[in-house]
Amino acid sequence: MENQVNSKNIILNYGLIYGGAIVLTNLIIYALGMTFDTVGGIINMVVLAVCIIAFPILAIKKFKKNNNSFLTWGEALKIGIGVITVGALISIVYSHIFTGLIEPDFYNQLNELQTQKLLDAGLTDEQTDNQLAMQSKFQGTLIGDALGFLFYIFLGFVVSAITGAIMKKTEENQY
Repeated sequence: MENQVNSKNIILNYGLIYGGAIVLTNLIIYALGMTFDTVGGIINMVVLAVCIIAFPILAIKKFKKNNNSFLTWGEALKIGIGVITVGALISIVYSHIFTGLIEPDFYNQLNELQTQKLLDAGLTDEQTDNQLAMQSKFQGTLIGDALGFLFYIFLGFVVSAITGAIMKKTEENQY
């Protein structure tokens, strides 16, 4: 392969679109007052799942097309995980902007809602307090961000590995 395609632009473009889609979805849910609604949560999860699956696949497909239909499994991993990395970083930064500037009382509101749901489910005050104490250790913290980021990367790896295995085509396959 003499004219190797640069994957950096593809990764950045699809990663920025992925991150932008997540931010836009969250802003729309917030503007509609659905941040704490079950429907808002479902919409958010569906959009997130679609983005985590679709954008790495689209980026890998674009790279393969630009690379004379050649793609190695390693290239697929690099592109897919790269897209997820860019999008996840945008999502994490937005989350901090949202909880720090747009809705600084977000975690207090969330904890009140969770408290009521746990009490309605029959948990004691002590069990509820323990649950909320554990939950608050991860809210807006470096540990929570790191775990969320690693989870995104893991999902990106799975999607990219499967996509790469299916779409793989090397020059050796030609002979």
